[in-house]
Amino acid sequence: MPLPRHLELMPLPRFRAAIFDMDGLLIDSERPIRDAWLQVARELGAPLEECDYLQVVGRGEADSRRLLQERLGPRVSYDTVRERVGVMLAQRQLAQGFAVKAGVIGLLQQLRERGVPCGVASSTERAEVERRLQHARLMRLFDHWSGGDEVTRGKPHPDLFLLAAQRMQQAPQDCLVFEDSEHGARGALAAGMSVVIVPDLKTPSDDARAACLAVLASLCDAQAHIADWFGPA
Repeated sequence: MPLPRHLELMPLPRFRAAIFDMDGLLIDSERPIRDAWLQVARELGAPLEECDYLQVVGRGEADSRRLLQERLGPRVSYDTVRERVGVMLAQRQLAQGFAVKAGVIGLLQQLRERGVPCGVASSTERAEVERRLQHARLMRLFDHWSGGDEVTRGKPHPDLFLLAAQRMQQAPQDCLVFEDSEHGARGALAAGMSVVIVPDLKTPSDDARAACLAVLASLCDAQAHIADWFGPA
């Protein structure tokens, strides 16, 4: 039996689930984290520059450790810097937390109205993901969250995104990923997912832009595409 004419004209949603990075996308945390790393390295006499730090934005822990230790040199331990940075960030979180970025609440609410499951896939350790989401009052808007310490290979490998899709019981091709970093975007693409980049600290390369569904100035701009990407409310 053929479908009624009005149903034939209704476009099918392209995606069934949304996966979000956290730092630099949902919350404005990348700048304080960067500044803490540069400050601690400077206090310890290590030659770490902003351009050095930007190489690890969006990467998993193992790659970040290797690359930053190379920049810090033999006299300063990555673990020492990381520990001091952690203390600084914990103090900041207790005092003021991290601001929620523009468009986040509106976008997540629209997705919930459509019944679209939402998850977080962050290179940050899962326990810290939970703390930051809770402090930012975003936890209630997500169904699942996954951290970088739960996979062997971090971004730009696909493992973290595949874990997030598995927890959401979604096929990779049915997931749309929102990322601020090129490393994260490449991981999502490697997982067979589509990606929207909302750049934060770094502008994506031309080939990364070409491979993504869209590159937006902020998540505010994503709201105009929700019906096309996920179907009507």
